[in-house]
Amino acid sequence: MSSSNKKPSDAELTQQYNQYKNELQSLAQKIGELESEVEEHKLVIDSISPLEPERKCFRMVGGVLVERTVKEVLPALETNYGGIQQVIQSLLQSYKRKEQEFMEFQKKHNIQVVSRQ
Repeated sequence: MSSSNKKPSDAELTQQYNQYKNELQSLAQKIGELESEVEEHKLVIDSISPLEPERKCFRMVGGVLVERTVKEVLPALETNYGGIQQVIQSLLQSYKRKEQEFMEFQKKHNIQVVSRQ
């Protein structure tokens, strides 16, 4: 990389700018996917919670549909639900940090976005 005394070229700045934008976009996409998954988990949990514990249900495990009971599946679903929510929170924090870095990068190099119409 360039030394701290040397000002980065326009091409380097453009590359860094695009890298920040791509990282933010991929983080946002992953957060969206996980939020969709968490909604699915919540829907299934809400659907099977009122059922009797011995009732059979089916669960997809590694692409294979297996027969279980509600009392076996519900704790696993709740654990997965909580885990996904934690990952979403972690990704949101990463997104905010990366967004702050991006804003500081723009200020430091006096980058202003011109909207195209």
